[in-house]
Amino acid sequence: MVKPKTKPGSAVAAELGERLRRLRESRGLSVRGLAKLASITAGTLSKIENRQTSPSVSTIKDILDGLGTTLGEFFASADSSADSGERFVFRPSDLVNLASEGGVSLLGLPRTEEGSVLQVFHETYAPGADTGERPLSHEGEDAGFCLSGTMELTVDGRRQILGPGDAFHYRSDRPHRWRNVGQTRAVLVAACTPPTF
Repeated sequence: MVKPKTKPGSAVAAELGERLRRLRESRGLSVRGLAKLASITAGTLSKIENRQTSPSVSTIKDILDGLGTTLGEFFASADSSADSGERFVFRPSDLVNLASEGGVSLLGLPRTEEGSVLQVFHETYAPGADTGERPLSHEGEDAGFCLSGTMELTVDGRRQILGPGDAFHYRSDRPHRWRNVGQTRAVLVAACTPPTF
């Protein structure tokens, strides 16, 4: 869906790198072992953990797949309230911020129940922001609406331009990529099932 990047040395990159390192160590994996599972180089993983490079969401997703977790679980708030399973309204401060730099913002609902079959995002793309050259692919379906701006969606090599009011729906195992081709910020509301981020 998105490819936000963190700036090397930023607070977001520092927290991300440290949390990835702790999770890797808790799984008993070496840098090389996890890099192999994630299909990236050990040097890249080391640079991410040490705040020396800015990973895309797709790279983070590959690492978390190797660790047996999802983006949503990784970024979910650890201090969810005891009655979180009963909640049905979420305030802005409750949302899970999966990315907030590099021209892309990706806000998701927190996981409140085990076995949830739907994940919803509020996505914001700065002009020129995109999900990267490598198309994304994951289990399930993606659907949603373009609320503002001009977005290019490529699915299986076919490009379409979306503007305000346009909607999309595709099997997300088909290679897909997003790019803001307009001059203004673009906003999408999207859902995927099952939760993959």
